[in-house]
Amino acid sequence: MPSFVITEKCDGCMGQDKTACMYICPHDLMALNQETRKGFNQEPEQCWECYNCVKICPQQAIEVRCYADFAPLGGSVIPMVGTDSIMWTIQFRNGNIKRFKFPTRTVEAGSVDIYADGAEVDIANIKKPGLYSHQARGETLPVPALPA
Repeated sequence: MPSFVITEKCDGCMGQDKTACMYICPHDLMALNQETRKGFNQEPEQCWECYNCVKICPQQAIEVRCYADFAPLGGSVIPMVGTDSIMWTIQFRNGNIKRFKFPTRTVEAGSVDIYADGAEVDIANIKKPGLYSHQARGETLPVPALPA
C-alpha cells in the first residue's frame, strides 16, 4: 500500500520550501501543498513502498499500510531513527506490540571514500559489461565456463 501523510501530525517541515519526504523520495512522489503547508503523496499508485519517507519524517507523520505477512490488517509500523540504527515498532490489530532494532550504518557517516584506491573511470567503457570498480581497475568480471 502507498505511503500517506497524517495531516494532523505534518508540519510541512516547518515552512521549508522542500520537505524531508520530498528530498528522500526516490520516485519524486511526495509534494508540499502550498495552501495547507502539509506534505502529501501526489501519485499513490506509483509508490514503491520503500519506507524512505516514513523513516525520515521528523514528525512521524507518514505511514504505509503494511502487508498482511508483515503486520496483519489493522496494524501499524512506526520507525524511530537513531544515529546508528532504526527501532521498528509493530502494533498488531489485537493490540500486541513488537519492537526490533536494525543497524543502519556499519561505518561512520561520511567516512567512505569511493576514490580511495585511486582508480578512475574511463567513460569509454560505460557500455561494457562490468562494475564501476572493476572497470576502473582494468579488471574483468569472472565469466562462468560454458559446458562442453
